Amino acid sequence: MRTVNLRKENWKEDPELSRIRNRGQGLESKYAPAVLEIIENVRNFRDRAVFGYAEKFDRVKLTPENVRVSEEEIEEAFRKVSDEVIKAIEFAVERVKNFHQHQKENSYFVTEPGVVLGQKVTPLESAGVYVPGGKASYPSSVIMNAVPAKVAGVEKVVMITPAIGSLEVNPYSLVAAKLSGVDEIYRVGGAHGVAAIAFGTESIPKVDKIVGPGNIYVALAKKFLFGTVDIDMVAGPSEILVIADETANPDWVATDLLSQAEHDELAGAFLVTHSEKVAEEVVEAVEEKLKTLKRKEIAEKAIENFGTVFLTRDIYHSCEVANEIAPEHLEVATEEPFALLDHIKHAGAIFLGHYTCESLGDYVLGPNHVLPTGGSARFFSPLGVYDFVKRSSILYVSPEGFKRVSGAARELAECEGLEAHRLAVEVREAVKMVIKATETVRE
Repeated sequence: MRTVNLRKENWKEDPELSRIRNRGQGLESKYAPAVLEIIENVRNFRDRAVFGYAEKFDRVKLTPENVRVSEEEIEEAFRKVSDEVIKAIEFAVERVKNFHQHQKENSYFVTEPGVVLGQKVTPLESAGVYVPGGKASYPSSVIMNAVPAKVAGVEKVVMITPAIGSLEVNPYSLVAAKLSGVDEIYRVGGAHGVAAIAFGTESIPKVDKIVGPGNIYVALAKKFLFGTVDIDMVAGPSEILVIADETANPDWVATDLLSQAEHDELAGAFLVTHSEKVAEEVVEAVEEKLKTLKRKEIAEKAIENFGTVFLTRDIYHSCEVANEIAPEHLEVATEEPFALLDHIKHAGAIFLGHYTCESLGDYVLGPNHVLPTGGSARFFSPLGVYDFVKRSSILYVSPEGFKRVSGAARELAECEGLEAHRLAVEVREAVKMVIKATETVRE
């Protein structure tokens, strides 16, 4: 891991910090043309294009008859998965469900004389969950994406996941899907899978929103299809930043950094500390642990690319540095972590204390692990129930209320030069004047 000294006045201009901040840029131009071509072909040729790409990229022959995973296959998956794993998945589903129940929104009305205003909260009718497939096994990804949708009240949750080399779908993903409430599963992935559920094909349904992680092709497909469907976010490589003081255990910190480095060669692992002793011991521990890690090659390249130790002036300066990076996962390995909470502005998820490792959040604590990456925690939030509902404004004006608000509306329409807007108010004012005159004559 490289060490960068930020104990200087112009630390925000440090070239290594700038490289970290901008590390997600530049990938789109390289892959965009291929992704756009796939999207256009799926739009025009539907099943034919999807099945063709599945054979080309995933080496699997799909047909209208086998593209959907059957109930029998799901039952078989339960027989393949151990009771211990099933219980662990059930435990995680329950905790994620309980946490997300607190995010549910209610419709509401506010009233004033002659005016009723409100907001109607309605679940999306359908949502698509993308789950990476092949050799990888991501039941936690299924849980984190599907459970909030079901808690929100989404009627149909569709999961897509690629079958690679054979028609078999990862059994852990199938078990997690069933226990999370997924309604339909299709063995298709990649940019063509994303396009399939965005447009709908003869065999695969269209959805209203697509969520879930994937490679650069999947991420760009979601980005380019935003507007045709809604999406959660355009996620980049995973990242972790640990703020540590003298009380941090270097061995624990090193392990936590590697827990993200093993994800991806482009994953980020950052230590921010004012203690040179902790910095040195963590670097040594990372080098030692890398020797025995099963995913050594991936983790080594990640550490080589984006493994960085930032030395700061004090613990509050460490928080400033963390805010500049705005990491996906932020661990606060300090003596009094809650005391720093007000100083942390930008992070996807904040893990407080020495025992709150990021792995617990990934699987069983309950808050969502679908988090903003690449600095987008400055303006994005974790996936939640609020992502699977839409809000409609409700407006009602009585004759009395019309009298109270129409004058200002007429004046604003006049100053904007929108004549029909002004007339829409005036024709109603004219009717009220006629009614009032008629009542006067009767008297």
